[in-house]
Amino acid sequence: MNIRNITDKFFHYFFLVSGVSAIGILFAIFVMLAMNGLQTFTDVSISQFFLSTRWNPSAFGEPSYGILSLVVSSIMVTLGAMVIAVPLGIGTAAYLSEIAPPFLRETLKPVVEILAGIPSVVVGFFGIVFLGPLIADVFNLTSGLNALNGSILLAIMALPTIVSVSEDAIRSVPKDFKEASYALGVNRWLTLVKITLPAASSGIVAAVMLGIGRAIGETMTVLMATGNALQMPGSFFDSVRTMTANIAIELGEVPFGTTHYFGLFAVGLVLFFMSLAVNLTAEHFTKKYRRYRT
Repeated sequence: MNIRNITDKFFHYFFLVSGVSAIGILFAIFVMLAMNGLQTFTDVSISQFFLSTRWNPSAFGEPSYGILSLVVSSIMVTLGAMVIAVPLGIGTAAYLSEIAPPFLRETLKPVVEILAGIPSVVVGFFGIVFLGPLIADVFNLTSGLNALNGSILLAIMALPTIVSVSEDAIRSVPKDFKEASYALGVNRWLTLVKITLPAASSGIVAAVMLGIGRAIGETMTVLMATGNALQMPGSFFDSVRTMTANIAIELGEVPFGTTHYFGLFAVGLVLFFMSLAVNLTAEHFTKKYRRYRT
């Protein structure tokens, strides 16, 4: 057996083991969450867990383990982030791919991508020190640590993902589409809106779903900037606590083996399925985008 065959076999098994390991690690995480989280329901009813808005495991008398307010807070902050990040991200991607001159594109794109490398704790500090007081002053609130603050910060963190994937999708639209539009007398702006963006829609939707996955799983930023109030939010000016923040705050101090301990794993299991659903949806649209490109 020559060296080339040995090398080919080595890399074949290396990538095989890497792929199987990734699946195995994901499955192990799911099993760990399920084995611990499902024990919650020996003491807590499923209806109480999912439909109650009161999470108070340390209450005297009868503790409460309802996650509805946590789920609503997580969804509210994530959707608020997408309302900000999606139009800004798609607009930025369209500008970089279709309008910006090469020298400006080469300058702006790395700047946008640098945002992805900023630690979440730094973004959280920005929310506490600058954005929170600004929101309080503008809207005449007693505190700027609320869902709006968290939404803006998550939008900043999701923006590089949306811009990068959307730009790749827009730049991959065949030039024939645009040239045919120009040949019919359509200007550049109408071509972008009516031809290019619809043709890249699968990739753009995948970018949005990946941005949602980035936002819904964020912990440190929302823990620092949303106020962490255990209540059902009524508006974006209310303080909220997300599922990720709740796990991070309580898991380090909860007694091992208690209902509270298992309840936090159950929250993690719900979050796991929410993130999995978002990523599977993104993968669905990404496959359509790949088929379109080929």
